[in-house]
Amino acid sequence: MVIQQYTITTTPKYNFPQPTIDTTLPQRLIELSIHSLKHVQNQPFQLNQQTFQQNNSSEEHIQTLQPKLQPIPLKPKPEKTLVAAVDTSSIKIGETSTGILIAVRGANVWKQNKSYRYIRLGPFIFHITEENKKEVYNALRRAYFNSPHEHSRQSSPNLLQMPTRIANLLERWLQKMLSKTISNGLILFDGSLTSGIADTPTQRMIEILTTARKRNNVVLAFSKMTSLRFNGYLITDVLLRYKPPYMLEMAGLKPKPPIVLLGDVYVARLTKGNYAFRLDIDKEVPIERRIEAVEKLLGSDLFSQSYPETLRLAHILCTFTANEVIAMQHCIARRYGLKIISRPDMHRLLFGPFGKGERRS
Repeated sequence: MVIQQYTITTTPKYNFPQPTIDTTLPQRLIELSIHSLKHVQNQPFQLNQQTFQQNNSSEEHIQTLQPKLQPIPLKPKPEKTLVAAVDTSSIKIGETSTGILIAVRGANVWKQNKSYRYIRLGPFIFHITEENKKEVYNALRRAYFNSPHEHSRQSSPNLLQMPTRIANLLERWLQKMLSKTISNGLILFDGSLTSGIADTPTQRMIEILTTARKRNNVVLAFSKMTSLRFNGYLITDVLLRYKPPYMLEMAGLKPKPPIVLLGDVYVARLTKGNYAFRLDIDKEVPIERRIEAVEKLLGSDLFSQSYPETLRLAHILCTFTANEVIAMQHCIARRYGLKIISRPDMHRLLFGPFGKGERRS
């Protein structure tokens, strides 16, 4: 397996498989990062390492669920198909007296001609406070998605939500760039195609999916976790006496407004073993083409435990390691004159060995 890295430099262009589309990285991301850090100079900050995971709160708004007990059998098609994936991550790296220090990073990975290539954007470090959170969030939203109709309806998130919301903006932009850049390919998203929540405005997702379809791409969204249940069991735990690979369609999903399902939901068991994932496929794609897309994915990508390698690499490449967090903390301390302090863990102080304290990754 060959993995090639594409490095982002100061040039506004970077090399996707078909770099005919202008994919200029919004400079506001870098500008706001530097601007927010300049306002935290010479302050003490408390070290922290807390990864923020995507939640599935939108699934709580789905009312009914009825799987079709007849699975859809799949046969891998070893055709030369471009497979691309997107993922982002965010982490809280410290606290100051006025806010929090966070970092976000994203990765695009694609497989073509038996080689994996990737682009990593970031890490971008921000100092977020109650005073600047609205300015930072709205400025990034305008830079990424110049959609006036959604600005008036959305407010800036609270301070603790900012890491995931900024990472989500970066993720949607990376998805948009892939949908504009590649043709006749398969685009893999991390998560679902559910929209209508603050992180995923419906119009924004519709634009991404529409652009992908115009370039003859199919969007497949894999969810690592789901709370959807049938007869009390998670849908990914419904085992059929059927040899994989196969998909099982989840019918009868009726979300409560304002939640909108832009994809049809399946349970995908693509390799041997008891591993399965929720798989959302753009509902505007015909049924036959959906099945063909998954079969092409099976024939084009590597699979381990029913999960595609391209999407797995995207997750790995955007996730922060402990060494990277330490490097960012000390870089900030040196460049902006911050004094690293260690506040006492009140749980440990009060309860000794029975105090769990703050959970750290």
